[in-house]
Amino acid sequence: MRQLEETYASSGLVRFEYKHFAFLGSESIRAAEASECALEQGQFWPYHDTLYLNQRGENAGAFGDDALNAFAVALGLDEVAFEACLDSGRYENQINSELVTASERGVSTTPTTAINGQIIEGAVGFDRLQAFIESELARLSG
Repeated sequence: MRQLEETYASSGLVRFEYKHFAFLGSESIRAAEASECALEQGQFWPYHDTLYLNQRGENAGAFGDDALNAFAVALGLDEVAFEACLDSGRYENQINSELVTASERGVSTTPTTAINGQIIEGAVGFDRLQAFIESELARLSG
């Protein structure tokens, strides 16, 4: 996703949006909230990557508050600000809303990418996504 963001979004040709699909229960919701708290400190992608590297199964304890705070500390985030953000619950409604919206649009797995309404499910390489984007850009400019 970072490569798409760097190649297309930074050029202004494409708008890139990341939406959470925290469908695995309370830990996935909490992890999504934590990633938004990391975003407040400009560290969304490193935190996102840390979450994916530390998965241990659904609601198996990998994403309890102690672990989420430890990830923030390991990334050099301001621990007090991060914990205050996470404790505030200010992103809970956003995360739940994104889950509902995704479900209404037929999303059932992660990752899912939508390009002008075309759904691409599962992990696909940059080349495949680039082909979709280039095709849409050509169609829209033609």
